[in-house]
Amino acid sequence: MTATPATGDLLYSEIECDLRATVRALLEKRSSWNAVLTRTESDQPTDLGLYATLARDLGCAALAVPEDRGGAGASWREAAVVAEELGRAVAPVPLLGAAVATALLLELGERELLKELAGGEALAGLALPFSASPATWTSTLDCSGDVLNGVVAGVVDARAADVVLVPAGEALYAVRARAAGFRRLPVVSLDMTRPLVDLSFEETPGQLVARGPEVAAAVDAALRIGAVLLASEQVGVAERALELTVDYLGIRRQFGRILGSFQALKHRLADLWVLLTQARAVARYAAECAATGAADLPVAAALAQAHCSVVVQQAAEECVQLHGGIGFTWEHPAHLYLKRAKSSAIGFGTAERHRAALARLVDLPGVPGPS
Repeated sequence: MTATPATGDLLYSEIECDLRATVRALLEKRSSWNAVLTRTESDQPTDLGLYATLARDLGCAALAVPEDRGGAGASWREAAVVAEELGRAVAPVPLLGAAVATALLLELGERELLKELAGGEALAGLALPFSASPATWTSTLDCSGDVLNGVVAGVVDARAADVVLVPAGEALYAVRARAAGFRRLPVVSLDMTRPLVDLSFEETPGQLVARGPEVAAAVDAALRIGAVLLASEQVGVAERALELTVDYLGIRRQFGRILGSFQALKHRLADLWVLLTQARAVARYAAECAATGAADLPVAAALAQAHCSVVVQQAAEECVQLHGGIGFTWEHPAHLYLKRAKSSAIGFGTAERHRAALARLVDLPGVPGPS
């Protein structure tokens, strides 16, 4: 696969459209909403078989990794297209956490572990809370002699990870799943399609990946990539929620009329479409900045999350409300989209935190720090 040319064109390329079609066809076959709901009620909420197909057979885990480092040689733009499709299907796969781990290893120039991740041979996660955001995250672990102690709460996509990347002090460690003293404690979370875990380290040996001030900068960069991909995922969630609502209002009759014929409902859907169009634009720009390493990436990522995390919640809420009684039932997919929207709204920083970061980045005066 060749990378999308850095032309600044935010329209989807032919390669991106082909990739979207392939991923969507797979998800429609393997991850229908009925299958997703059934999995959330099981003791295996994460679909590792589907992840293996995406990572190994389709090469989705390797899209942003250069060919000389075992990857597909594409970019974060293509990875963002995959994220959109995963959002549309609320697919229970840990590709977001794996992408953040990949971005971190890319920033640090690590090769051996990166090759495992790119080939789908190993699944990795980052030992930071899902709510951690660039430039504001802190490590809660003690490290002495490459031995780790402490707990990291609310980690995403680490429940089934083969290796966890652990920032501690000025160092980054890799901890294998079977390492001594390492435990994963599942926690009850709102979004059952994206389970969280608490990671516990008790005299756990870690393999040193990197040490020095560049580690913190690399973690910031990786979290920023995570925010970019999450924004694209939110676009996919919002798009599908709007589609479901439009389809329903086009067939549901009440008061002797098709509900979609009422002007007030048309206006609500039109307003939501405009917001979604804006969200797609800022998400695509952020993905383009990530793909090209543009200096505007911090601004683009903060803007994308500040906007998309609000739009996706509104789209999911409208989906539930405009479906009426059936939208509140367990047997309808609306609740899956609402829960994904709500949980993603805190991922890699809330909208408020990103707005505060954006204000500082563009030198707005008198802006308080994030709460």
